[in-house]
Amino acid sequence: MSSTAKFLAKRQDREDGVGTNKKPRPFKKQDYQRLKRKWLKKNTLFCDPIFPAGSKSLGYKELGPNSSKAQGVEWKRPKELCANPQFIVDGAKRTDICQGALGDCWLLAAIASLTLNHNVLCRVVPPDQSFSDDYAGIFHFQFWQYGEWVDVVVDDRLPTKKGKLLFVHSAERSEFWSALLEKAYAKVNGSYEALSGGRAAEGFEDFTGGIAEIYMLSEAPPDLFKIIQKALGLGSLLGCAIVATNAKETEAVSSLKLIKGHAYSVTGAVELHCLGRPVQLVRLRNPWGDTEWTGAWSDNSSEWKNICPEERAKLNYSAEDGEFWMTYSDFLQNFSRLEICNLTPDTLTSEEVRHWNYCQFDGNWKVGCTAGGCINNKDTFSSNPQFVIKLEDVDDDPHDGKDGCTLLVGLMQKDVRKDKHIGRDLKFIGFYIYKVPDEFKGRSNVHLNSDVLLHEKSVEKSKFISLREICKRFKLPPGEYVILPSTFEPNLQGSFILRVFTEKKAVASPMDVNITANIQKDCISESDVDPSCKELFMQFARNDSELSVRELQRLLKKFVSERTDIKSDGFSKETCRHIISLLDKNGSGKLGLLEFHKLWMKIQRYLEIFKKRDTDKSGTMSSFEMRDALNDAGFQVNGEILQVIILHYADQQQAIDFDNFVGCLIHLEMRFKTFQMFDKNTGKVELDILKWLCLTLD
Repeated sequence: MSSTAKFLAKRQDREDGVGTNKKPRPFKKQDYQRLKRKWLKKNTLFCDPIFPAGSKSLGYKELGPNSSKAQGVEWKRPKELCANPQFIVDGAKRTDICQGALGDCWLLAAIASLTLNHNVLCRVVPPDQSFSDDYAGIFHFQFWQYGEWVDVVVDDRLPTKKGKLLFVHSAERSEFWSALLEKAYAKVNGSYEALSGGRAAEGFEDFTGGIAEIYMLSEAPPDLFKIIQKALGLGSLLGCAIVATNAKETEAVSSLKLIKGHAYSVTGAVELHCLGRPVQLVRLRNPWGDTEWTGAWSDNSSEWKNICPEERAKLNYSAEDGEFWMTYSDFLQNFSRLEICNLTPDTLTSEEVRHWNYCQFDGNWKVGCTAGGCINNKDTFSSNPQFVIKLEDVDDDPHDGKDGCTLLVGLMQKDVRKDKHIGRDLKFIGFYIYKVPDEFKGRSNVHLNSDVLLHEKSVEKSKFISLREICKRFKLPPGEYVILPSTFEPNLQGSFILRVFTEKKAVASPMDVNITANIQKDCISESDVDPSCKELFMQFARNDSELSVRELQRLLKKFVSERTDIKSDGFSKETCRHIISLLDKNGSGKLGLLEFHKLWMKIQRYLEIFKKRDTDKSGTMSSFEMRDALNDAGFQVNGEILQVIILHYADQQQAIDFDNFVGCLIHLEMRFKTFQMFDKNTGKVELDILKWLCLTLD
């Protein structure tokens, strides 16, 4: 199946609700219920062929087949590790997540925060799974992955060394939900090693479908403590870290037992009174399950003696479990970064809290087509995908006291961990926000060109960074705006998700032209045929006075070979067949004189357009010029169609020669006319298998 067909099939699934949190897509087409029934019937434990118990699933470098860390690893099921394994013991708790021999503390910090929100946890870790009732060695978990929810199946064979779990484990040795969750997440990302290194925000987003904001604490806004309290009250997931400035500092422990380059989760924020003065405290958790802060308000510190016993007990301040309290001021002084994952309306099930409004869009940067790069690339910048959003209502009770419309814009590049094993680096990505010009307001069926974008200044923009996602908060006056996501350099292939969160309801959509064609009808007689055209026709037509595919191919080859202002490899047989299919009126499979004259007029017109768009006089046309050239020829296509066209008709240098340009226009005209023949004025065509095969094989 072609990539285009797969893309369209996936879009159809989404229109049917597949990929939503209510109807997650089975990852790798593995249906949990069907597989469980199958293996229960076989009375055998499930063994996952997609993520097998072997070296490939462990990793590719430090955990690769020949690495020292992978030596001695044995994959064991929980029933081989303890007498009475449990999926969850006394509810999922933060203490169930203890780090093993893998640098995924960022993920474990996210899992720890996940346990604070029961509704979110039950979505990621579906209940009613156990090692007793209907046990078949198979479990499943659900993650948000680049715009859709997936249901991930795993078997319960876990990597161990010397009879102990190698990676994440629970403090309760008979509990295995966290280890199996980590395995499912490793499967989605290709291997356990692919999880090494990251930010808690990534895990937050993949567990909730939310969008993460990052605050640098050296530049903390004055109301950040209130923001933290509000976020925790909304069920948001929070994480923080102390940035390591070099490799030696990573996981270095300070004199106060804080760890650099290590992810913590923020699990609480309270204001209490101590000796008559208010004190702001935040609660953090180290996913190692130990190594806690030893400064003021740490476990068993003297400050706790100055508050009442009831409050001390309520805050559970003295357990050696990796969780600790510290003052908000110490938090700002010692930590570098805070991450807050704002949840989507469908994640927040409570009606008592305010919800963000949000929308998301899939997009692609295609080489030579929609990968225009940043604004420094003036010839190609406008070819980037465009999205329009209409902001109408200002915020209620703004934090900063200023009227306006708050929006969070997040741009995420896809599949960043899956490609780690082949050494593919993250791209530098960013976006621009422009105000929609007055003449285009109220419309989404346009594509702003360079004449507009290069003469208007963006009202906002992000930095370009090499992270999975860049997210930024803005406050804009009511109005219509267009968002342009891009890579920094042009012609970098990639897929992305653009998400927009707003405090008030807003309308957003892709900004692209409608698909239309203005096909000219030619009514001519033999007297209208130019003598030179007739002479050329007779030179190649045989006694039947018609041009076959081969004869037409020779004629067109002669035409292009005599011109020095265009480049061509010669018209292919396929193109010549398409030409005859388009113009042959009597079904002979050949072109008569009048039919050839129509072709000749088209070629002359297309030649004029081609030369106009060949701005550097190279004899070829840049693929980035194809949209405007198609418009000149009467065809208006959106970005998706344009991507397919460039894929088929541009060469490796993203150039289009004359014969491919003509072939594209002929093919387009054929497809438009075919659609119009079957369309019953509904904008849709329904075909049975006979009609479908006849048309596609033509």
